[in-house]
Amino acid sequence: MAEESEKVTIRVPKKFLRMIDFLVKVDDVSSRSQAIRDAIRDYVYHRTDVVAEKVKRFQDAEKLMSELHEIESKYGQQ
Repeated sequence: MAEESEKVTIRVPKKFLRMIDFLVKVDDVSSRSQAIRDAIRDYVYHRTDVVAEKVKRFQDAEKLMSELHEIESKYGQQ
């Protein structure tokens, strides 16, 4: 691994480890560790996209609310 890494200890249900071991045997993953690193990478990329989309929707909503406030202020209740 070229990147700096840190060792972590986690508990994983045995059924997931059996599934990972199966994938290591039949797929092109070299080890459990590699499979878990790949899964974490995929999760982080996916969640980053989800969070970025949430932030964008929030910003869009804030902009819309600001525009509506301006319209209310301009035309006010008559």
